[in-house]
Amino acid sequence: MNIRKVMDKDLEKVKDLLDQVNLVHHNGRPDIFNIGRKYSDAELLELFKNEERPIFVATDDDDKVMGYAFCISQQHLNDNMLTDIKTLYIDDLCVDEKIRGQHIGRSLYDYVLSYARENGYYNVTLNVWELNQSAKKFYESLGMKVLKTGMETIC
Repeated sequence: MNIRKVMDKDLEKVKDLLDQVNLVHHNGRPDIFNIGRKYSDAELLELFKNEERPIFVATDDDDKVMGYAFCISQQHLNDNMLTDIKTLYIDDLCVDEKIRGQHIGRSLYDYVLSYARENGYYNVTLNVWELNQSAKKFYESLGMKVLKTGMETIC
């Protein structure tokens, strides 16, 4: 397995993985999530170039994408409440549902963590929907801890 920055040639597989993530969310909360893609092709190709939003892919020996980690660099400079720490936020992490259980997700996470350390980030964060208990357990197995909790009342 190799982990590298995403390339334009990865577009179709990245779109497939985004669809897999969307379906998990739609099936868990159809009242919130439509069936559809988070980004258009053009938006994805722009994101692929954005250094403030690095995207990493795990590939097999034939350079076929097996999973991805979409990240966002965040910093709240001169905020009245928050310190100026630099955070690497994992916006989305997905491994192809056909090949889960092979430690691809762990390898992606370890790569993101290493990237964050090498680039002066204070922490790595992410959000996980309560409906996605398998993802929640996965992140806990990596040593992640709850930072904050979002709550709702449906009216």
